[in-house]
This record gives sequence, structure tokens and C-alpha cells, in this order.
Amino acid sequence: MKRLRNPRTGIAQGDEMVFAEFETGGTMWTGSGERERRKAVRFDEGFASSPAVQLSMSLWDMDTSAAIRAELVAENVTTAGFDIVFRTWADSRVARVRVSWMAIGELAFEDDWDVE
Repeated sequence: MKRLRNPRTGIAQGDEMVFAEFETGGTMWTGSGERERRKAVRFDEGFASSPAVQLSMSLWDMDTSAAIRAELVAENVTTAGFDIVFRTWADSRVARVRVSWMAIGELAFEDDWDVE
């Protein structure tokens, strides 16, 4: 976790292999129609509220004999983590995908206190 000069803002980042199915003949490579893969990511340190999460492909290995169709989203974002979701459809064939991510959000602060 990186802390900015403002002690209430944190940045967490990582790079995750979501799947590799070329060598195993998995359905992302051999199948057709709607397909989806998910990868749960947990932050090393929790945020005080759900952060903003940005995803980008860091490795995209796709067959070029058909149209390249893909969707990449972060779902179920919480203070503790989120899910990377990769989707493809029709006759697109995907061998493997790796995703870089960055979460930016509010951190707990030592002077915070809760009044009930």
C-alpha cells in the first residue's frame, strides 16, 4: 500500500494472471459462446470505504482468426478486495489473460473515532 502525503488516501496495486488455457485446452481457448473467468483479489491492507478500482490488460494472448471480443470489469468491490472479471463471447478464442490493477481510496486514520 502506498500512502500519499495525505494520510487518508491509499493506493494498492498488483498484476494477476486471470487464466491460461491454451496448453490445457480450456473453454476460453476451445469453446464458443458466452464465457467468463473471475479472479478474487484481496488487498494487503483494507480501505476505510470501497476504493475506486482501475483495470488494464498486461497480457492478452488471443487467436486472430476470429473477431476479438472482450470485456474486463471489476465487480464486488469492497474495503477488503474485489473480483477481476473477464468475459468473451461468440467465436473469440483467448489463450491467456493477465490484468494489472490499481485501487485508490480512503484509509482509516489513527485519529478516527466512532461515536455511538
